[in-house]
Amino acid sequence: MSIAIGSDHNGFELKEEIKAYLKTLGKEVEDYGVASEDPVDYPDIAVKLAEAVAQGKHNRGILVCGTGIGMAIAANKVPGVYAATCHDSFSTERARKSNNAQIMTMGAQVIGPELAKSLVNIWLESEFQGGRSQPKVDKIRKIEEKYTRK
Repeated sequence: MSIAIGSDHNGFELKEEIKAYLKTLGKEVEDYGVASEDPVDYPDIAVKLAEAVAQGKHNRGILVCGTGIGMAIAANKVPGVYAATCHDSFSTERARKSNNAQIMTMGAQVIGPELAKSLVNIWLESEFQGGRSQPKVDKIRKIEEKYTRK
């Protein structure tokens, strides 16, 4: 499984911890930045990573900023991408199982490294279940198609 990871300056330290953790799990990880705590605009990182996921370069992506919210909003602007902010075990599991989110976002100012690692595990182990959720995800895709300029 190929995993893309990225952060802004607020999420840099947590991103580095998660990246090292993923490598201990034997995961292939590509870092989309940043490389320091120098200030950057999170949409630049979110879009670059989300485009790579949408193109199939990676199976999943992880984005980290202060709250995780801005990264999710920016990543969700890329057609075909579903990003969900994950700060607890239940919503993290449901992001995959019910919503088929390929990108998880987290807030370094909201959760600590041990919880982040636990959530990454839950998210990696969860798969989209389809079933009753499939028609809802299909409706989301149709909304996206309606508003995507061609």
